[in-house]
Amino acid sequence: MPLRPHQTDALDAMAKYDKGQIIVPTGGGKTMCMIEDAKRGGTIVVVAPRILLAEQLSSEFLEILDDVSVMHVHSGETDHYSSTKVEDIYWWHKYTRGNKIIFTTYHSLDKVKRSTIDVDTIYFDEAHNSVQRNFFPAVRHFATDWANRCFFFTATPKHSLTPFKAGMNDTKVYGQVIVNVPAPKLVDEGYILPPKVEVYKSRLLRKDEIYSEVESEHMIGAIDKLEVDKVLICAKSTKQITNLLYASKFQDELAWRGYSWMTITSKTGAIIDGEKVGRDEFFEVLNAWGKDDDKKFVVLHHSILSEGINVKGLEAALFMRNMDYITISQTIGRVIRLGKCHKTHGKVCIPVYNNVGVSTARKVEAVVDTVFNRGEPAISVITR
Repeated sequence: MPLRPHQTDALDAMAKYDKGQIIVPTGGGKTMCMIEDAKRGGTIVVVAPRILLAEQLSSEFLEILDDVSVMHVHSGETDHYSSTKVEDIYWWHKYTRGNKIIFTTYHSLDKVKRSTIDVDTIYFDEAHNSVQRNFFPAVRHFATDWANRCFFFTATPKHSLTPFKAGMNDTKVYGQVIVNVPAPKLVDEGYILPPKVEVYKSRLLRKDEIYSEVESEHMIGAIDKLEVDKVLICAKSTKQITNLLYASKFQDELAWRGYSWMTITSKTGAIIDGEKVGRDEFFEVLNAWGKDDDKKFVVLHHSILSEGINVKGLEAALFMRNMDYITISQTIGRVIRLGKCHKTHGKVCIPVYNNVGVSTARKVEAVVDTVFNRGEPAISVITR
């Protein structure tokens, strides 16, 4: 597949600079920029916010790169050699010939740091996570002292206005913004879709009503209004998901409309239509359903699917909880990827009742205005 113009621009900038920030909207193909740049070889480290995303990045890299040895440094299961022991990382690097790639997480990056291996290039994916207090020391080590080349990829930069907390506006660590791709440019060029915000005003909740039943009514009403087949529901907690599925008529209402359902949380694991499954099977089915134009389904989650995960075919996101600007922007990114030929927008729906959802709706509309109307990234600012 030929590179898009903005991807070529990013690669040109990465060839010119040894460090910098690459701001690309969700769905803009930033992973391909990493993969193409990785063809120069050497020892490369790829850092992701979650084990799940590290595994996804590994698969995407290896679909294109074949002359490379791979190690994973995190606590998850993988088909590749994997360890979080510092000595294992050191000896693997010492005795492995040729080009090498280590896939790790921000949580485990300190293990790579303590192994003292030489690193030619390091890519920080979803780099806004790198400013977290527990992660930043290892990030700063590679960015200022150790790696020959260092690039930070994100759609949602995080800045700091206090010297006591890290922010991506610290150019000594993060470098300058060397590429900034406006979302309207990608919309105009046909690479992503614009979002469309719909506020669904539900009836007021009465004091004597069972909350889960009313929430189910609100969710079903919103799904009916959206008139789409593939819906991502962003819940405020695992308990809310559990109550919706097992303490209301939500499952029955979905089935009556021809929808299957699936959910994944850190507490419940992965479940498809009431049956517990492994994580790999969950994502295989999710992507298969996403590609199937005739399949109708709802997927419920709290946070696992908000960031970085590529899910095919999602048409709408339904917000049941308040979020920060970064998570809102990342969630919108799940539904603006190209899909069915008749899909013209990624729909974003916020149910509003008893003043619930009002602040979320305002935030979502502000993010859409910033990113898709003004063409600016959704920058989050730490003030204290």
